[in-house]
Amino acid sequence: MIRFRFVDDARKTYPVKRLCEVLTLNRSSYYKWKSSAAKRKKRLFSDAILGAKVKAVFAAEKGCYGAKRVTAELNDNPKDRPVNHKRVARVMRSMKLFGFTKKRKVTTTVSDKKKPVFPDLVGRKFTADKPNQLYVGDITYLPIDGGANMYLATVIDCYSRRLIGFAIADHMRTSLVQDALTAAKGQRGSLKGAIFHSDHGSVYTSQAFQQTCTLLGVKQSMGAIGTSADNALAESFNASMKREVLQDSKTFTNQLVCRREVFRWCTRYNTMRRHSWCNHLAPNVFERHNEATLKRAS
Repeated sequence: MIRFRFVDDARKTYPVKRLCEVLTLNRSSYYKWKSSAAKRKKRLFSDAILGAKVKAVFAAEKGCYGAKRVTAELNDNPKDRPVNHKRVARVMRSMKLFGFTKKRKVTTTVSDKKKPVFPDLVGRKFTADKPNQLYVGDITYLPIDGGANMYLATVIDCYSRRLIGFAIADHMRTSLVQDALTAAKGQRGSLKGAIFHSDHGSVYTSQAFQQTCTLLGVKQSMGAIGTSADNALAESFNASMKREVLQDSKTFTNQLVCRREVFRWCTRYNTMRRHSWCNHLAPNVFERHNEATLKRAS
């Protein structure tokens, strides 16, 4: 394109044919480029308008949305014409708008081989026909300034990816995962008959947690030891949460800030954050949209 521009600038001084020969250009390509100038100008203007809208969404979501989620947000506005996610991705690249991908690894799974191992009832198929059938859970660390950690325990519904229960504490004792499961029971009313899938962490194999599951009517399931893919859904949630909450920071300032920011993100995750699994709807919205269908099917 730079050579085409040079030919166009110099064509009043030298013949186009000669300029193209010197620059080893095809004359037809030059004329095609020149004839499409108006179209290119219109496209640049259109991209500039779209870029402003994309930047507004990107900033509102604190840099957490990729092209597909930004596209879904833009297409929710009935006043605007629908836009393709590939075009949004191109505009975002040109504006150097990229999400956060940083993470730090800390071991949170301490396997106790003396405890009983539950069978894998999931087989890496993190799907369900309706809510309250299959849950996955995990513990992840939340780094605090000074080298300390807080910990988040989760209970996620595989049907909608909704975070049904969670608990935050400065320890990884069994009560942390018990609190998360109890919170899930509070949201659903009952967990009777549901499956809860986790790794082989000692808190999940503990007698106290088994008793909690029995009391709530929950059947436990576990993947293979040392295989994160067997609990990939919970691992993915943890990675997204820390990436989007911490962003450029490596740690939370203190425990209070940690609790506040993680609680805020978890609430937003259920109510506003668009999820690719849910056709780019928030999990709560996805469940509401499908509630009538599930009632008819039953």
